[in-house]
Parts: sequence; C-alpha cells; structure tokens
Amino acid sequence: MLLPEAYRGQDVVVLGLAKSGLQVAKVLASWGANVIVNDKKDRDQSPEADELEALGISVICGGHPDELIHPGVALVVKNPGIPYSVKPLQQALQLGIEIVTEIEVASYICAAPIIGITGSNGKTTTTTWVGKILEHAGKHPIVAGNIGTPLVQAVAKATAENRMVVELSSFQLKGTSAFHPHIACLLNVAETHLDYHGSMDDYIASKTKIFANQINSDFAVLNMDDPICRGLAAEVSAKVLPFSGKERLEFGVYVEPPYSNDSDADASEGVARHVVYRDQDAQVHTIIEVDHIGIPARYNVDNALAASAISIAAGVSPSELRVPLADFHGVEHRLEFVGKKNDVTYYNNSKATNTIATITALQAFQEDIILIAGGLDRGLDFQDLMPALQSHVRGIVTLGETREKLARVAEEAGILDIKTVDTVEDAAETLRNAVVQAAQLARPGDIVLLSPACASWDMFASYEQRGRIFKEAVHNL
Repeated sequence: MLLPEAYRGQDVVVLGLAKSGLQVAKVLASWGANVIVNDKKDRDQSPEADELEALGISVICGGHPDELIHPGVALVVKNPGIPYSVKPLQQALQLGIEIVTEIEVASYICAAPIIGITGSNGKTTTTTWVGKILEHAGKHPIVAGNIGTPLVQAVAKATAENRMVVELSSFQLKGTSAFHPHIACLLNVAETHLDYHGSMDDYIASKTKIFANQINSDFAVLNMDDPICRGLAAEVSAKVLPFSGKERLEFGVYVEPPYSNDSDADASEGVARHVVYRDQDAQVHTIIEVDHIGIPARYNVDNALAASAISIAAGVSPSELRVPLADFHGVEHRLEFVGKKNDVTYYNNSKATNTIATITALQAFQEDIILIAGGLDRGLDFQDLMPALQSHVRGIVTLGETREKLARVAEEAGILDIKTVDTVEDAAETLRNAVVQAAQLARPGDIVLLSPACASWDMFASYEQRGRIFKEAVHNL
C-alpha cells in the first residue's frame, strides 16, 4: 500500500471505464497522478471519456495498445469484471506492477469504519438490511460497493461518524492488498464464477481476503453452518462473532430452537422459533420471532442472523434489532413479489445467477412452481438442481445459452411440462415469450418464478435489466 501522496506525478493506468472506472480516475487525478484510462470499447460507446478528458485525464478507447503498460507504471486499477488473462494485466503481472480494484483505492481515504460483506449468496439483501438497521439505530450508514454506488465515490462524503456498509464481490476482493474492514462478514461459499477464477481455490482465496488485514480489535462475522466459513474461525486474527441457524452457540446469534436442516422451516408445527443472541456473559437476548421477520424463506432467516450479528458488532443493542428486522421487505430482483393474475403468483428472482441461489429460492415455497431459468453458459451441468426440481417444480420454461441443458436436466427430474424458448434477436422479446409460456403452464395456486441459475450476459446487460423486463412482461399479461 502506498499513501495517496506517493502517487503524485506517477503514471497510473485505469483499465475499464463504466461507473467505477470513471470515479477512481477522478480520485487518482486529484492526488496528482498521471492517469491514463483505457477501455476496449470504441469511443462512441464510452460517453464517460468526454468528462474525463475535460479534467485533463488521458483516455484511450478501442483496444489495448502495447505501450499502455511499461516499467514506469506505478499502479493498475482494473474494473472488477475484467479477467486477469487480458494482455495489459498479464504485462503488469510480468513487470511486478500492483493490480488493484477501486475498493482498494477507496479504502486508503475512507474516514468511516468499513463494514465489508461478501458471500456467494445473500450479499445484497444482507448489506441493505444492515444499512436499514444501522439507520434505525442512528449510526449514519452509507451503503456502497457492488450494490451500486462505487466505494471510491461514496467515501467522498464519509466522516468518522458514518459506518461504510460495503457489498463486496470476489472480483473486487481479488484485487486488494491493504483493504481493511473493521467488520468483515463471509455469508457462505458456493461453486460459482469459476469461469473467472479458474478454480474453487482461487475463488475461496479471493473471498477470504476480506479478513487478511484484520487485527484483534476487529470483528469477523462467520456462518457456522457453512464448512468453509466454520474452518476460518480458527484462522482469522479478528474476534469471531458467529451465527447459525442449526446450532446453539456458546456465543453469537442463532435460531432457538435450531433448524435440523436447510429445508425444514415448517417441519415443527406449533413450535415458535426465535432469533437470539448469546453474549459473552452467557446472557441470552431474544431478538425476534422468526415468523415476524419481514421477508420470507429459510435462507432469509440466515440473512437476518448475519445482519443481526454484523449490527451487534457495530454497536447496535439486541433490543434495537426487532423493528428493522420486521419492517424490511426485501430487495428488488431477490425473491421479489411482482403480482398475481388468475390466482397465479409471480416472483422475480433474477439475482439468482447460480444454482445454489435458485435451489434456495425453490425451497422457499410450498406451492407448485413453474420455473423460468437459463442464461449464460459457464460450463455447469446443473445436476445439483435435480432434487429441488423433483420436489418443487411442476413445469419449467428454459431460455438462453443453457436452455437445452436445463431442459435435459428437467426431463431427467421427471418434469412433464417443459418448454424451451428460442432466442430471437430482441432479447426482451425472448423473455416475454418465456413469461407467456409459463403463464400458459400455470394452474390456479401455482407460483411462476424467474430464478435463472445463470448470469444474464448472454442476452442482457445485467440481472437488473433481466428482472425489469420480466416484471414488465408479467404486468402486460
């Protein structure tokens, strides 16, 4: 790590424009660095270039010139989604030039304590929920990171009175070296993004970098129900504040009585479960009855446990948690209620970009489900979907690059109503066709659920765009 003034007069390359590239280039230029921004898109597809050039920042569009990376470059700041296999990053690695993402740069100048939240699933819901809890408790949170606002933009208005609540992806964390959150949470680890990381080892190593610079005055919030998270408890330097849905903890946040497995939310009829916190003096504080949590589904209980543990670590008393846990009703594109037509209920879960997210969404419902799934092909065989398809799905509509794979798995699962939607030039029309097909398969009392188990980039710019088009199609039925 170098202090900001050390970059004055130094050449710094920002690779990739978009929101984070635009903001980090401005910050680096304000430090007096000689900033060169490079994007492979053509100039007419890079509207941010004009704004940067007006500030005296060099912008190169349309490819990566050979002379971009040279021994005089002090730092490369990459867009998180750019793979390390691209030529400029390979050149930087060969020259020993540090490569970071904008969260590393932002952390150098953030005046507020940082609360970092990562995991394969539940990041956005938990991050948003923590923000609501801290706001309710008067802690002045600022929510940023992978959730929308680049951290390097958000830190500009942060003071020591704030709490910076940051959603972090594995892509962002891989490009860190000195990033130091006061509270760091790993929600869970599932097999995903292997096309980017190349292996689970690299994926896990990237996720766990969130704890790398913590000290014993910091907090590590860990899910004791996840074997990888549990294994970290003895390795991190921070104080561990654990949470669990399936175990009574000697210290931490848990469910009482515990669940016996991940899918038995209704297994014990008449038994009222509660979220509780056992403090270091072994005093148990009842926080909220599980049935009163503001968003449904067993996995959202885990998100509530994590949000509670993080907030307690941030100084919120257990008695202050009940109201924001009950009043929070979820985040757009995460098991979002869309509407009801002909006694069929429609849910948008476009954020489900991997199979684990889709499985947990399917397990949230007791009703028969017509599933809409499919998207970018990352080489998965989708066999892990089989049990959830067999137990929860009556019909399926598949689309995108993985449509044939998913249709075959559905057939193996014994699903009789299978529709495959051909991709047309207008991606929105493809999804609209899928909604119409799903509506035709649905019977009164059914759930139609968009939960793709795949990234959106084969047809859409983002899962948000995919979700918005789905909602529009439902409302136009």
